[in-house]
Amino acid sequence: MKRTILHTIVLAAATIFVSVPQSTAQVTSWKQIPIPPLPAFKPHQPRRVELSNGMVIFLQEDHELPLIDGTARIRGGSRNEPTNKTGLIDLYGEVWRTGGTKTQTGDQLDDFLEVRAAKVETGGGPDSTTITWSCLKGDLDDVFRVFADLLQNPEFRADKLEIAQKGEYDGISRRNDQIGGIAHREAVKLAYGAENPYARVPEYATVGAVTRQDLIDWHHTYVHPNNIILGVSGDFDSAAMEARLRAAFDSWPKGSTLPKDEIQYQPAKPGYYLIPKEDVNQSSIHMVALGTTRDNPDYYAISVFNEAFGGGFSSRLFNDIRTKRGLAYNVGGGIGTNFGHPGILQVVMSTKSQSTIESVQAVDEDIDDLAKHPITEEEIQRAKDAILNAFIFRLDSPDKILGERMVYEYYGYPPDWLDKYQSEIKKVTAADVNRVAAKYLHRDQLAVLVVGNTKEFDKPLSSLGAVKEIDITIPPLPGAAAEEAPKATESNTEGKELAAKVVAAMGGEAKLASIKSLKAKLTLTQKGPQGEFPMQMETIIVYPDRLHAELQTPNGVLNIVVTSETAFAVVPGMGTQPLPAGQKSETLEQIKRDPIFIASHWKDPNMFFHAEGTEKVGDVDARIVDVNAAGSAVRWFVDPQSGRILKETYTTLGQRGPAQGETAMEDWKAVDGLTIPFLRKNKQDGQDSSTAEYTALELNPTVDPKIFERPAEKPGDKP
Repeated sequence: MKRTILHTIVLAAATIFVSVPQSTAQVTSWKQIPIPPLPAFKPHQPRRVELSNGMVIFLQEDHELPLIDGTARIRGGSRNEPTNKTGLIDLYGEVWRTGGTKTQTGDQLDDFLEVRAAKVETGGGPDSTTITWSCLKGDLDDVFRVFADLLQNPEFRADKLEIAQKGEYDGISRRNDQIGGIAHREAVKLAYGAENPYARVPEYATVGAVTRQDLIDWHHTYVHPNNIILGVSGDFDSAAMEARLRAAFDSWPKGSTLPKDEIQYQPAKPGYYLIPKEDVNQSSIHMVALGTTRDNPDYYAISVFNEAFGGGFSSRLFNDIRTKRGLAYNVGGGIGTNFGHPGILQVVMSTKSQSTIESVQAVDEDIDDLAKHPITEEEIQRAKDAILNAFIFRLDSPDKILGERMVYEYYGYPPDWLDKYQSEIKKVTAADVNRVAAKYLHRDQLAVLVVGNTKEFDKPLSSLGAVKEIDITIPPLPGAAAEEAPKATESNTEGKELAAKVVAAMGGEAKLASIKSLKAKLTLTQKGPQGEFPMQMETIIVYPDRLHAELQTPNGVLNIVVTSETAFAVVPGMGTQPLPAGQKSETLEQIKRDPIFIASHWKDPNMFFHAEGTEKVGDVDARIVDVNAAGSAVRWFVDPQSGRILKETYTTLGQRGPAQGETAMEDWKAVDGLTIPFLRKNKQDGQDSSTAEYTALELNPTVDPKIFERPAEKPGDKP
């Protein structure tokens, strides 16, 4: 069995204890106890082999457990994908595995590997793509055969690409839900430039543009032996493993040499950038600029500076902004470095909305203070100790050492780059640290991004300087809502006549005008590829802008509240969570589109009904009425004889963003003088999405206004 970290610590403590001289029993302070120096760190390096076709192989034996793992890293990643097909590598990395090989589907591979407790996985990243395997030593023949087949003969089946695209669409639709995700994404754009390949993000259109042939072409372009670094670690004999790999790959023809990337970096101008988000009670703040690379001679001094200034609980930023001032939940940062491209220089913090501006100013002061009060020798020693004490955990297993060595090979760093890391850190002086601070970190060169609820800020962000607001609206998939009902800007005679018939069919003008609120019990059935999922729901609507929904889920009762002021959900086991702004807006739009609300306000000056055209709905020649309900557009299909709305269409919020919604209205029933459809069948972009079937209805119920208030936070609730 491998030693646990706890076991290692116990052994180290025992070693120190027995090495302490007997005279230490008389010491009065722990600082007087002599601590012997750590032994020199000489990790066992993997063996490097290069095949005649250019494939580089690293072999790292580890006989503690009967396991063998392999990773092939292939040059070329999302930085190389076409701009109009951003997201291609994400799709490629998934469908490479799920699409299977020419002889076995991905599902068949799942079954084959599962009975062997083995894995073969693929993935994509900014600089490279990978394919890995992990198995028991006794299953190596079977699993390696799958690995080699998938590496050389993937099929990229079209049905799996479609599933992967839907997954990407879902991710895009939710990307503005969490404040931290928004801040990170937009901060990267500010640091690198919005069009930089390290900052681009997939959109519905770019994901939808990717075809199966694109995946095939990518594989044929990039997956060649001279473009691959393969690392293997585990319980094997190196000579035998080398022979296996040579037999499998030595005859694989070399591919063409890939052109060198020419990537441009265009950081945003220094200043203040704002993303308003009304459904949160905290701010996420990123101060960013372009960083540097790890082959920079300043790298070691930068590492020590980063740890001392913003690297942990003992850093200056943490001690001042969180510990002393109590302004931030978390705060940290430094001069970012990467192996293959510049990192991001950044200071990141989260704070409550009411201390947003004060927190920005606090960081300004700490940066400016570096010139007046340089990093001290004590701070530097503490930072060095933290770095060196943590260093061993980067390399506490043979597979981690192998991974580091592959990184150096991939990015062209010298093989001994790791060997000199400790000694170079030890050499760093106070002069070095303060020199790099003065060289790289300048407050007036930072782009300051604030994401938060501007209504709750302690001061306007503009009190610090000119502000540029960033639009994070998600562009819709082209054609997704092509049939959106036009907003009527005026009524015509027939439109008003049909509206009057709808009012009469629903119970009459007086009855509708008396309805101020509604309580309903219903069965909501979601429909999707995995089947139907019915749930019981109770809703209370107070017109025109308050909704409370109680949904029975397998995990407990989910409560959702939406008003013009707030939107949140009380999630079982997770506490109170804010709802995305888009979901809040959509819910308020749904209330305005409700036939009861429209019919009860049909004579209002901001309600327009324009009739034009006929469409068959079942056996009825329904008249089309475009309705503008106080700015919300909906299209009715009205039976001109009965006045009933047979169906309606509208733009709604789907997984792909804006979608074409359709609701068929059936099973009309009268309750206390009001007649409404008790069954509503919903579609999105032509596909069945859900049904809502009412089981009980109460008009103007007694409503406790407290049900629309945000509950008090409890321990364990997430902010």
